[in-house]
Amino acid sequence: MEKNLKNITIAYIGGGSRGWAWRFMADLALDGDICGTVRLYDIDQKAADANAVIGGRISANPGAKSRWVYESVPSLQSALSGADFVVISILPGTFEEMRSDVHEPEKYGVYQSVGDTVGPGGFVRALRTIPMITEIANAVKEYCPKAWIINYTNPMSLSVAAIYSAFPKARAFGCCHEVFHTQTLLMAMLKKEHGITVENRQDVHINVYGVNHFTWVDSASFKGLDLMPLYADFADKYWADGFLEDPDKTKDPVFVSANRVKFDLFRRFGVAGAAGDRHLAEFMPPWYLKNPETAAKWKFMLTPVSWRFADLERRLARSQRLASGAEEFPLVPSGEEGILLMKALLGVREFVSNVNIPNAGQIPNLPLGAVVETNALFRLDQIKPLIAGSLPGNIRPLIARHADNQENTLKAALSFDFRLALTTFLNDPLMCGVSETDGETLLKTMMANTAKYLPKEWGV
Repeated sequence: MEKNLKNITIAYIGGGSRGWAWRFMADLALDGDICGTVRLYDIDQKAADANAVIGGRISANPGAKSRWVYESVPSLQSALSGADFVVISILPGTFEEMRSDVHEPEKYGVYQSVGDTVGPGGFVRALRTIPMITEIANAVKEYCPKAWIINYTNPMSLSVAAIYSAFPKARAFGCCHEVFHTQTLLMAMLKKEHGITVENRQDVHINVYGVNHFTWVDSASFKGLDLMPLYADFADKYWADGFLEDPDKTKDPVFVSANRVKFDLFRRFGVAGAAGDRHLAEFMPPWYLKNPETAAKWKFMLTPVSWRFADLERRLARSQRLASGAEEFPLVPSGEEGILLMKALLGVREFVSNVNIPNAGQIPNLPLGAVVETNALFRLDQIKPLIAGSLPGNIRPLIARHADNQENTLKAALSFDFRLALTTFLNDPLMCGVSETDGETLLKTMMANTAKYLPKEWGV
């Protein structure tokens, strides 16, 4: 792919995003190597219109190193035609549907800290996400088949799997920043325990493997220093009371955790969990999520959907201020790597990062074709997955169960097979205490609550 680096076209699907899109725009403005046009498409046209104004203001900031043109467009076709990159960042449904995803299972004693990837909430979210992603993938196949597709939508693994199911020749990958937090935790460990300051997170080299939000690290180093023995001591030292990387940092407590789940998993399995505690807990039996009191004991919080509604109101108000010019969005790096990956694919410079793509052997003891998360080398027009190695025998069954569930979730969503959907729903570890009868009632209720976003073939 030989491209004019000053004339790149990005189709942003979900272009009315009130948050992540602005950080993406700031990252683009801060990079002087590429520029071009960003087409914003969203089912909420007014939100995309506002973001076109906000993007223009960010690009016009005197501190910007590149100037991008932002256009709000009315259709997938107008967004995608001739695009070089397609960014997918959509909210599948609304927070009303997510309220059911997260809180309906609580009536049966099932608690979730996030509810967007696995567990009963993640499953039903997938049922409405897969048709949306399939529609986008088919449109990419028609209007820009050579474009690189970057997915940020959760559930991540199933979104990427749905793209490849609809468009086997797609050039798609999923990006997630959860692994970055493991690197920053290791940086904090080095500073706190050993007086070593690491300036750049990417200088902490890790080998990562697993599925999205349930990733693991079996080796880590900094300038030749093996960090795993240090991490073992660190986990033992802070397991009981937890460790906050930045206790002075102002952050909403619903997202703060003390890494106790990470430390506990390492002490149990000898491999480091490499995602936030709120995500890791949902992949396990309800050791950490028996009830809110258990989560509090492990020093993380459940995120109530009421918080998301309140946060949406805050972001709507901010969108108005940004669009009117009453507030200026700060030109600071987001810490995400999407722009770096795009540049690598354009041949600016090679880059290694964790990525979600189908398994081509990078994890030999997981099924070929399953969407897995490992490191990969990004270079001109190519992604080369790096061999992560086989999963240890004690964690492979944990990960394989979810990989199999994801495969069956995709099959059920595409074939409208309720029996397969139910058995997959019940096979999630968080559902281990729910009877088949109650599980069927719960699934039917949750599907009814999200019926507006399900294909009519389900007959809900």
